[in-house]
Amino acid sequence: MADLETRIAQGRGDAPADKVLRGGHVFDLMTGELLEGDVAICGDTIVGTLDSYEGTEVIDVTGLILVPGFIDTHLHIESSLVTPFEFDRCVTPRGVTTAICDPHEIANVIGAPGIRYFQEASEHTLMDIRVQLSSCVPSTHMETAGAELLAEDLAPLMGHPSGIGLAEFMNYPGVIHRDPEAMKKLRLFAGGHVDGHCPLLLGRDLNAYIAAGIRTEHEATSAEEAREKLRKGMRVLIREGSVSKDLDALQPLLSERTAPYMCLCTDDRNPLDIGEHGHLDYMIRRLIELGTPPLAAYRAASLSAAEAFGLKDRGLIAPGYRADIVALDTLEGCRAQMVLAGGAPVDDAAFAARGTVAPVGRASVKAPHVTPESFRTTGNRTETDVIGIREGQILTDHLHEEIDITDGDKRADPARDLVRIAVVERHGRNGNIATGFVRGFGLRAGAIASTVCHDHHNIACVGVDYADMALAANRLTELEGGFVVVQGGEIRAELALPVAGLMSLDPFEAVRDRLVDLRAAARDLGVTLEEPFLQLAFLALPVIPALKITDRGMVDVTRFEIIPG
Repeated sequence: MADLETRIAQGRGDAPADKVLRGGHVFDLMTGELLEGDVAICGDTIVGTLDSYEGTEVIDVTGLILVPGFIDTHLHIESSLVTPFEFDRCVTPRGVTTAICDPHEIANVIGAPGIRYFQEASEHTLMDIRVQLSSCVPSTHMETAGAELLAEDLAPLMGHPSGIGLAEFMNYPGVIHRDPEAMKKLRLFAGGHVDGHCPLLLGRDLNAYIAAGIRTEHEATSAEEAREKLRKGMRVLIREGSVSKDLDALQPLLSERTAPYMCLCTDDRNPLDIGEHGHLDYMIRRLIELGTPPLAAYRAASLSAAEAFGLKDRGLIAPGYRADIVALDTLEGCRAQMVLAGGAPVDDAAFAARGTVAPVGRASVKAPHVTPESFRTTGNRTETDVIGIREGQILTDHLHEEIDITDGDKRADPARDLVRIAVVERHGRNGNIATGFVRGFGLRAGAIASTVCHDHHNIACVGVDYADMALAANRLTELEGGFVVVQGGEIRAELALPVAGLMSLDPFEAVRDRLVDLRAAARDLGVTLEEPFLQLAFLALPVIPALKITDRGMVDVTRFEIIPG
């Protein structure tokens, strides 16, 4: 940052600005006007608008509209399947200059070193990565994770420049029923920012949750749910990820009146979806297409997000604000023609000049060797609990189906879209294997498996053939984690994710291309889901209603208990 006197001098015009953007129009998020005049920048700070300036460097933005850099208010960078450095290269050119991340995916695998990895990476990326401290590792007592983080484990991680507060508090029953460890974590961050996570929580339970000091929430899936949360003082984050797609449902609630209290986030979005559709830029385009006023959409994407998370130095193109600036073709098109992050041009040279951090979490997949017999069921009742997928949501239905027992086993029934699902503990702690049934994949043959399995990140596998399931699960150990599609005893497609079983070491373009192959291979098995791998991952998250599965068995999330076998 330039010294105070220099910023003042350049803002007054007593000295040439370091950079001047000339010829464009500034979209003012205070008034909704398109303003003429130069934008003068000193170091990483905007020092002048609505006037003419001389500059050491003058950048011609004639015909373009300048808006503040976009802020993703909640995401897990690990779910992009690439390192923070490749995520930076993938997303920052689209105008995302701040990402508020929760590294609880890697923290569930290797604990505090995973959070430190993200903190150190944030010191080198072009975008400003803000690293929240993960509140629920593991998310519940009903799963086996690779690590546990108590309040005393989080305390030493506090104070890093990237920090804002405590990440999404997923264990909402622990909050409203005053679990002692939950209370310790909330007290540790008292007076700071605490991010929320309370799907379908309403009424007095919601009051109790908010009374704990939790201020933001990204799990609303209907306008009615979001409206109650807004009325009770929560900032609602509209989410549009690769699986959780809530934008269309919440869009009617976003107006110029509510925009100061609503933000945008992606939560979990992979490079293929980013490449095909976009990131926050896609959300802005879609909102405007659905009728949201551009002022409301762009406020939610920047100024409102900055205000919600206490980032008072960004969110506007105005003197004294951080020079995070996106030059667009049109407000409706939202296609970045140029991006400045902290006053620095986002281009290939800037990415090449970054520092880096060595990857962590290698060789983290320590699963038992499985055989086809590992996936047989031991149940003796034909009435069977079945997970019902809702495509585009991470909520599931709790179904009940009659499945015959043959030779002491319940077999997959592709004709009824009933396929086997299994979770294999992979952290080397107990070797648990749990099995169940799921409907909604459309799978007719083979198996798919993944170590991206929220939030414990054990091996999740679905299939109709036990031998293919065993091959897929065992292959993941050899790959150090990833995605695998198997049919007829052959591996049809795979993607290695050796960084904690979550992230690739390859460029995001290579990961995107592998995802194309994986989706095609899954379709050849009959899969009808647009994003089967992340949809599979969320079937193991026992804090999202209604029925899920972990390595300890099928979980009735409504009751917050494991269903007896």
